[in-house]
Amino acid sequence: MIEVEGLTKYYGPIAAIVDVSFRVDKGEIVGFLGPNGAGKSTTIKILTCYMPPSAGTAKINGFDCLEDSLKVREQIGYLPENVPLYKEMTVRRFLEFVASVKRVDKSAVKREINKVIELCGIEDVAGRIIGNLSKGYRQRVGLAQALIGNPPVLILDEPTIGLDPAQIVEMRNLIKTLGQDHTILMSSHILPEVAQTCNRVIIINKGRIVATDSPERLTRQLQKNAQITVGFESPVDPETLRSVLRHIPGVRDIAPAGDNGAKWYIDTDHEKDIRADVAKALVEKGLRLVELKSVDMSLEEVFMHLVTEEEYSSSAEAV
Repeated sequence: MIEVEGLTKYYGPIAAIVDVSFRVDKGEIVGFLGPNGAGKSTTIKILTCYMPPSAGTAKINGFDCLEDSLKVREQIGYLPENVPLYKEMTVRRFLEFVASVKRVDKSAVKREINKVIELCGIEDVAGRIIGNLSKGYRQRVGLAQALIGNPPVLILDEPTIGLDPAQIVEMRNLIKTLGQDHTILMSSHILPEVAQTCNRVIIINKGRIVATDSPERLTRQLQKNAQITVGFESPVDPETLRSVLRHIPGVRDIAPAGDNGAKWYIDTDHEKDIRADVAKALVEKGLRLVELKSVDMSLEEVFMHLVTEEEYSSSAEAV
């Protein structure tokens, strides 16, 4: 649905993005991540036909963003970071205006508007002036206008920015629902939301793609050792713990996870899940185990690792 190949954009002598390539397949919800100035907005502007690339190609549903820009716009529902709303209009009147701009068949306008109003949960405010709505409702109205015309591809730029925790949960659930019928590319700074919403993430830094995969696979690739947390009813001596674990294949080392000696990290190999073996050995030794769980890198840790590693590599090359 979204195909980007060798995309490059210069602002004068400054390269905003360089040789960016990725694809988003039908039915995927993909997070597009990067620090400020990484090239996210430039890429999104090219995909939504706001500006042409300096080199490379971008296609939406088979249509070229440069050569078939009007066709591309028909394929896209776009929610920008700052939602463009006419605040003096009522919600319904604004959506009618959007439907006319998108050239929705007049016989289908009322049905189309009722559908997006219901889908976005804005029935209660459909007759109200947009300027009097809360941030959460304005964001929903922005999403509703993106859905007018039932475009196959949605591009959402910071869809949860400025929302309170309850509104964020509602927006996350709504995006997941939309993912059943639409292909979604979502830019966001709220990484836990991306981890819970997206099937895959694309990370861009300094204008280049540095990683693309599911959060789970990125974690496994970057985390050198799998880690287990174990907790006991009372403090355990480290030598006692080592003596119990040293005969279990895959155990690398232990480290305290607290000050009182009742909680420990166990570093293990990735190749095998040894939690059952660890639990069995500890219980047979008579240690009163109250907690045992895997510890994985968070998406924030993956993101920071990739971004800072990229910066370090660039600095090393400069030297």
